[in-house]
Order: sequence, then C-alpha cells, then structure tokens
Amino acid sequence: MDFSPTEWERAVAFHGHSCPGLAIGYRAAKIALRELAAGRAGDEELVSIVETDACGVDAIQVLTGCTLGKGNLLYRDYGKHVFTIGDRKTGAAVRVALKSGVWQDDESYRNLRERVFSGQATPAEKELYGRYQEQRLQHILEAPEEEIFKAEHVELAMPAKARLFNSVTCAFCGEPVAEVRARVKEGRYACIPCAENYSRGWGVK
Repeated sequence: MDFSPTEWERAVAFHGHSCPGLAIGYRAAKIALRELAAGRAGDEELVSIVETDACGVDAIQVLTGCTLGKGNLLYRDYGKHVFTIGDRKTGAAVRVALKSGVWQDDESYRNLRERVFSGQATPAEKELYGRYQEQRLQHILEAPEEEIFKAEHVELAMPAKARLFNSVTCAFCGEPVAEVRARVKEGRYACIPCAENYSRGWGVK
C-alpha cells in the first residue's frame, strides 16, 4: 500500500488516537482517491457518502476534504463500513466496502472488550486488549487491499451543492434558525425543538 505517514499522522491527530476503525477509513479513502485520480477537495469538488458514524469517517474527512460543514459529507445511518466517494468534475464515483470476515470476534475477545469498556479490566487485560487492537490496526493498514475491501466504480447522482439560507428568530427561545428549517407554532416562527414541545394535555389538570 502507498502508506503516507504524514496523512496517517494527520488523521490520527484529528481523531485523537490510532485505532482499527480509523485505519479502515484511511485505507478506504486512499483507494477511492487513487481510483478517481483525485486529490483532497479544497471546496466541494468531491462528495463522500458514509454509511457509518464510526471512527473511519474522521479519516475520510481528513484525506478527502469532505466535511459536514461544507455539505459534501453525507451520512447514511446503515451501520456499514461503506464509503462512496464521487468527483463532481468527472462524474465518476467509487464505492469501497469492508469485506465480511476481515477479523473474527470470538467470545474471549468480546468478553475482554466488554471488561475494558466497562472499566473492570485489570492492567494485564488492558495490555492484552491493546496488543489485539494494534495487531488489527496493522493488518488493516498493511494487508493487500483485495483481502480487506471490495472497491467498485458506481453510478452516483451527485447531490446538489450546499446552499446558504436566511435566518429567522425563533419566537420561543430567541435563537436564530435557518429559514428552511423553521416551523410555525401559534402563528410565529419556531425552531424544531420548540415546535416539537407539544402535548395534548393528557393527565394535565
């Protein structure tokens, strides 16, 4: 793999630590950018559709330049390590999906992980879990990509570019809200949280 310590270090710094999940997003981004012959987006030249909210999304943001704030990172709550990157200029898109069976979580590993995350693990168990995680991370970074991922060029209807909207003031909390997201409550503008503060009055005297 064309491993770039600088890019990896940037992803780790952004995420806060190195882990197998971050490595998944890192490899997926590298594969997609290579297949698209594209570099990091400065604006909205690329679009990323991610099907998980796990660690790998941070690497996708760092390497592709697609972010929530720019409107070119789209989240689909499917719980899958699948990343589709599209190039607006060429219309090309690549879907990169983690293959099944990349690693098997046996019962002993699951029990160990549960003890670590519940705060019940001993120092020795924490060290053992750290070794497991490091082995997984290195496997993701170094294994032949065809063992880890399925990558394919796909048709992608590019989403519209991000738009700017006027703001209105919520009559109930006084905070500004994008006009397109405002609701009407009692004949006045309301933000979504204030508009949804609704009760039919059951049990209220």
